[in-house]
Amino acid sequence: MLRLAFLSFLQLTLCFFLLSDPVIAQAVPADAGKAVDRSATGGAQTLDDILARQQQQKLDEGFRQDNIGNPEAAAALSEQLGTLGGVSDPELWRQLRYGSAQVTVSSGGDVAKVLVQDGGMRWLEFRAGPLRQYGGWLLLGTIAALAVFFLVRGRIKIDGDKTGRTVTRFKRIERIGHWLLAGSFIILGVTGILSLFGRLIIAPYLGKVPNAALLDLSKWLHNVVAWGFIVGLVMIFVMWAVHNIPNRTDLTWLRQFGGIIGSAHPPAKKFNAGQKLIFWSVVVFGTSISLSGLSLLFPYELPLFAKTFGFLNATGLSELLGLGQLPVALAPQEEMQLAQAWHAILAFVLMAIIIAHIYIGSVGMEGAYDAMGSGEVDEAWAKQHHSIWLQEMQDKQTEASEDRPATPAE
Repeated sequence: MLRLAFLSFLQLTLCFFLLSDPVIAQAVPADAGKAVDRSATGGAQTLDDILARQQQQKLDEGFRQDNIGNPEAAAALSEQLGTLGGVSDPELWRQLRYGSAQVTVSSGGDVAKVLVQDGGMRWLEFRAGPLRQYGGWLLLGTIAALAVFFLVRGRIKIDGDKTGRTVTRFKRIERIGHWLLAGSFIILGVTGILSLFGRLIIAPYLGKVPNAALLDLSKWLHNVVAWGFIVGLVMIFVMWAVHNIPNRTDLTWLRQFGGIIGSAHPPAKKFNAGQKLIFWSVVVFGTSISLSGLSLLFPYELPLFAKTFGFLNATGLSELLGLGQLPVALAPQEEMQLAQAWHAILAFVLMAIIIAHIYIGSVGMEGAYDAMGSGEVDEAWAKQHHSIWLQEMQDKQTEASEDRPATPAE
């Protein structure tokens, strides 16, 4: 499980690099930082620029972005060769492309001022390429790794016989919060995957009309069920955050791989180190997924990335991560594209983690499902996997029985 979590974090880092860099540099020439002489072309692109772009080398687009005309240098209309302005059609289109044109609109606000937004093509290519490819392989790879692990390790069974005595593992309200979060996340995951892969796995076989109808239903379910996910996330955080604070016993659990590998049974409180890793992954990733989802539910109302990029630039984290200076002047459409990409990346990572969690809580470990099914677990299971917590519960029961007044004999 820990290896899968590590791979998931590597996947997140890779996808973040793909998202943040507008052009993925395959090879950067040694003289990339030198000024290029474009005098022969009047400042336009040269053959070297074209060849470099074909080789997917990173280019400085400043020669285009800054070449937007100079109205002050234009000859007056009354003079010989006078013009109506100092900006040609190509220069005007460059202004529109790079967001420097002075556009005025009667309605629609800043969103309507963006007439050309070529970043949308990068988002589309990322969504159709790396997001589908890496995200799909992450999920399939997680399932395959768990299948191999099950064949090699088998089911983790309870040592010896069950005692027949049970202890309450989770109260009803805890189970409600868990299943609200789990059920909504499964629906969100399925509908999200259908939205991303529908054109590839549904439309070619069932047709475009059934695919469109299914995706329309998926979109409605996704938007409605998202609120249940947020409520469940808040519930489990309030109820379990205090129990998931790391402590020294977690180091022992990690050293012994939680008994998942080998036959040791390290002591643990209510939640062991593995469960804590999953809990905080759900809280952190789930919160970020929820925030980016709210930004998508209310388009252009909750921009997140310009301020986030500004914070990363100001703290030097962007340079430390090798991302350079991230853009802080983002068009409203770019905010939505980044929110959708980030939302999907984190969702894939969290789905991989939850698949591992489902495995352990079902076929991977005997007696584990009872904790969230009925809420009652056998004492033998509790002693094997959460011995410190079981002792605490037994001590509380002993204290309660001692404090209870004795019933007078009749």
